[in-house]
Amino acid sequence: MESASFYGVHIANYLSVSDKLTPFSVRVYCLNPKEVAKYKASFNALDKTDGIDSFVIADFARVGRISIQPWQGSQYLALQRLTEHRMHITECIAREKSYMLNNIFLKFSEFAMLQKNEHPFSNKYGSTAEAILTEYLTNEDLVNASMEEPIDFINSKSRGRISEPQETAVLLQTAAKNSYRPNKCLYEPLTISIACSFNCISSFERELKAIDSAILKTVNGLNPVEYAVLNSIPGIGKVCSAGILSEIGSIKWFKDNDALAKYCGIAWKRSRSSKFEAEDTPMSKAGNRYLRYYIMEATGSIIRHCPEYKAFYDKKFAEVTTHQHKRALALTSRKFLRMLFGLLDKSQLYSPDKSR
Repeated sequence: MESASFYGVHIANYLSVSDKLTPFSVRVYCLNPKEVAKYKASFNALDKTDGIDSFVIADFARVGRISIQPWQGSQYLALQRLTEHRMHITECIAREKSYMLNNIFLKFSEFAMLQKNEHPFSNKYGSTAEAILTEYLTNEDLVNASMEEPIDFINSKSRGRISEPQETAVLLQTAAKNSYRPNKCLYEPLTISIACSFNCISSFERELKAIDSAILKTVNGLNPVEYAVLNSIPGIGKVCSAGILSEIGSIKWFKDNDALAKYCGIAWKRSRSSKFEAEDTPMSKAGNRYLRYYIMEATGSIIRHCPEYKAFYDKKFAEVTTHQHKRALALTSRKFLRMLFGLLDKSQLYSPDKSR
């Protein structure tokens, strides 16, 4: 059958566990509609009817074009629902932060433009930053305040965790003084919008913690050997390991690391004609976007924990002048996939001495 997102879940699950079909050892395959559509294009001007579509799917299977694994069943689906929803929440948080920065720039432009090494707060979405942006209605309120007032305010809101409150107060007052001045009628609506965004982010972060707890509960007992292998790799973490496991299922379903990379969507199409071979080969993203997300997240964490991967990332980062981070992260992810396949295929725990 063609995969039809959540519409196909019930029929696929019913056929895979049906008592009437059990004697026939039925295996259900949910095909990628894009692959079937491309295969159908090889025929000349076929009509679009249910009967013809069924014929094309049957012929696709007959010629041996199916390269995916059978339907995994509800156990993996339960974990997938949680890990995929976790990705949805993280995207909502990132989108809300990006949207909020627009309003912050309109109200307090210099605060929004400060780089990480120049910013007065280690977390510009933290409680102290929120208080500065929402409790000071205008920039003039901050500029005209005596030095003691913002110092006491920062100490109170940060609960004394900021080591140099006076320097932080000076930075904030300077930024407020150098910021663009919007019309006074804009300050209150912008402040309300910023406060609303902070509330949304706080709610999403609470839900994220609840989802993480549910993931750790659901993954227990599900393919324990491969889960232990994933957890042995430094920096990945249990939640990210569960996300990878939920989308891969079992590594035995992939013949090599290239097949895993293609399924993940971290692969590059080769473009060659005669003696010419193109250097610009864009990455194919036709694979599983949820698995790609968790692989990229795991790679970013491994770069911070494994010197070998950090050195490889830095090398690839320095090779080009455009899209440096995206390119280096994608290539490092491909390197990580090779190691991941080797460890899972051999059921071997990670060891720094044998990481190559």
